[in-house]
Order: sequence, then structure tokens, then C-alpha cells
Amino acid sequence: MDVSAMSSNDDGVTLPTRVKEAARRQLVQVGAAGLTLDAVAHDGGLSVAEVTGAFPDRDALLTALVIDAYDSSAAEMERADEAAKEAGEGAGARLLAATRALRAWSFANPGDFTLIYGSPVPGYHAPQDTVGPASRTPAVLAAIVLSALEAGELTPPRRSLPGPPLLLPAAEALFGGAPPAPYSDLLERGIALWSSLVGLLVFQVFSRTHDSVSDEVGYFDRAIAVAAEGIGLEVPLAAPLGE
Repeated sequence: MDVSAMSSNDDGVTLPTRVKEAARRQLVQVGAAGLTLDAVAHDGGLSVAEVTGAFPDRDALLTALVIDAYDSSAAEMERADEAAKEAGEGAGARLLAATRALRAWSFANPGDFTLIYGSPVPGYHAPQDTVGPASRTPAVLAAIVLSALEAGELTPPRRSLPGPPLLLPAAEALFGGAPPAPYSDLLERGIALWSSLVGLLVFQVFSRTHDSVSDEVGYFDRAIAVAAEGIGLEVPLAAPLGE
């Protein structure tokens, strides 16, 4: 019998779910580097045998948590983007909606955010199974950028990046190929947008901007607008009260 599929209590919650819930609490308390199956078992009121029945070792549990974190965060972005599209919003507003959704998820799930965007876990190497889920976030951004390009919502760059592109074929494939001039370097600019988003979230989740700006939520929107200028996309911003 596969114990990983069994319910471990009477409320219908499966054993893997209970294990992962306990592990997420441990992520907040001790971080991924300090995660142990013994601690997870103690936190979840489980035996070590139950934990190893669901996840044979720490790395298997970390992989499940990584996949869940990527899928959960990307799903929030996808829902926000779809709602903006259904409301008839342009690409700039869609970008703001999707990135705001990722920000909200990041603050609601700091342990999961740190797991996928914080420091690497010593001794852990993410397997191929995590690649697909990890690609969902940039895929949301790529879809928005592509729609902006197709709708003529982008402003051409003032100067093109020099030399041949530095992209791997997989990156071009995610976008459907390199766009023509004057947007031939759009994919590289898009990666800069993606990295700016993640870096901004790291700064805000880890309280690196709280002593620099008076309104972190408002500043997030402004920073996304600034980053979007790098791809020639205008993000709508509301004027602060009093202006």
C-alpha cells in the first residue's frame, strides 16, 4: 500500500499535505537549510516513519515544496493577468496586476518565497521536475510582453544592445522566437524586467526598502513602471493623494 496517498486523519487531509504544511512552518522558523525530517515530524504531530513514507528524504520534501511554491505563485499571477485581460486592460495594466499578485503571494508566504528566491540550500540540487513550474512566472511576463508587441503598445528602444544576442535557445523558445528589429533585443530586456521584479521582491520581503521609502506598496508600482520602461512599455500609475 502506498502510504503517501493515505489520509492520516479524519478530516480528509492526506499525509503528504500534512507533512508539507508542517515543513512550511519549519521554513519560516528555521529556513530551508535547517529543515529536517525529524523536526517536520515533531511539528506536524507525526512519526518519522509517516514523514518518510510520504517523502523518503529531505531533498524529496524540498523538491515538493519548491514545485508547490512555483505553481502557487504563478497561479496567482495567471489569475490576475486573466482578470485584467477580461477587463479589457492593456499590457501595462496587465503587467502591474500580475506583479502585484506575485508581491501579495510573496508576503503571504515568506517561507515559500525564500525557498525559491532566497539563498541556495547547501547540498540540495533542484531536479528537472522543478524546471516546468519555475518557468511559469517568466511565461506570464513573456505573454504580456508578446501581447504588447503584437498590439503596438511598445516604444522602440533609443539604442539597441550591441553585438549578437546572449540568449539560450530555450529562452527564445519560451517567447516563440526572437522578434524583428527594432525589437530584436526585446527578450534580453524582458529578462532584465524579470530579474528586476524578483530583486525588488527580495528587497521588500526582506525589509530592505522599509527605511528608504514612505510607501512600499506605492513604491513597488513605481519600480515596476521604471523597469517596464526598459522594454518600452508604459505602466499606468495612479497619482498619490494630494497631487
